[in-house]
Amino acid sequence: MIERTLFTSEHELFRASFRRFLEEAVRPHYDAWEDQGYVDRAVWRKAGALGFLCPTMPERYGGAGVDRLYSAVVFEEIGRSGFTGLGFGLHSDIVAPYLLAYGNDALKERYLPAMARGETIGAIAMSEPAAGSDLQGIRATAVRDGDVWVLNGSKTFITNGWHCDLVIVVAKTDPARGAKGTSLFVVDTGMPGFTKGRRLKKAGLKAQDTAELFFDGVRVPAGNLLGRPGEGFVYLMQELAWERMQIAILAVAACEAALEQTIGYTRERHAFGSPIIGFQNTRFTLAELKTEVQVARVFVDRCMELLVAGRLDAPTAAMAKYWTTELQGKVMDACLQLHGGYGYMWEYPIARAWADARVQRIYGGTNEIMKEIIARTL
Repeated sequence: MIERTLFTSEHELFRASFRRFLEEAVRPHYDAWEDQGYVDRAVWRKAGALGFLCPTMPERYGGAGVDRLYSAVVFEEIGRSGFTGLGFGLHSDIVAPYLLAYGNDALKERYLPAMARGETIGAIAMSEPAAGSDLQGIRATAVRDGDVWVLNGSKTFITNGWHCDLVIVVAKTDPARGAKGTSLFVVDTGMPGFTKGRRLKKAGLKAQDTAELFFDGVRVPAGNLLGRPGEGFVYLMQELAWERMQIAILAVAACEAALEQTIGYTRERHAFGSPIIGFQNTRFTLAELKTEVQVARVFVDRCMELLVAGRLDAPTAAMAKYWTTELQGKVMDACLQLHGGYGYMWEYPIARAWADARVQRIYGGTNEIMKEIIARTL
């Protein structure tokens, strides 16, 4: 295996600490959380107290001011463990960066420290019933009325949507201008006219609360606009490369874990008097998967080096998201097959990993959209 050079000893100490947190604070409760459809809020506060939320935020806002490789460690360990119900990544590495980059001082002071402590949970509302990967098709609107914006519309498939205390809402402020008329608003879930819909039941990610959100004449203070009106689409595009890298990081870590589990299972499980790994088909399948996962690991690590250096472009991030999530589907299916009937049982990690993997090719922009982004460079 090729030695990784991406992380320092400090990153690895952080990894050991976060892995211990997952084992002690998450594993004992995870089955129950999957059954109820959401993780308990207490685990957010524990994560915040230990410095695992918003680590890249400046110290003045409760973070540690570290680089995004610390966030990569969190994604890798969640992918490795299969505890995909934890919505920490979206909260820390999508919502918080938008607030930091485009929010005014009052918004940053009010929300970022509370987010770092795990007391306030963040979400972002892009997708709508009729607009998913095509963000230009958003129908939610915000109309200026004196010193407020009046927000109307609905959103769906919102991660952390049921738990959230604040949500960044993508809305049209000038529908006639299309994408150039899109803006971002920070909406406090206590504002009149805001309601949370049902928790959505999904094929995978069963412990991750995903909900519908509704906005009926929500009067949002003008100061809750992020950046400038009409610039929302530009802001979204600037952050999507990092979001897609998060998906790629999760994918490769999940593949590595599934491969490790399957190698162990095929050594222990016997058929026709021999370990399953003794059959050529098993060994060749695992050899192929191991090679492709290693290739993906090297590519994703290189992409992360570019991202930290500020040199990762959108097409390359799209390649990473597309390639690794397609590979994830292949790896999970093959590993489940090698588990036989037991692989389809929910108590086996491979069954959960297989179910969780499917949505990776959809969210963050479908893989068909990723191919379109890549194709524009031809």
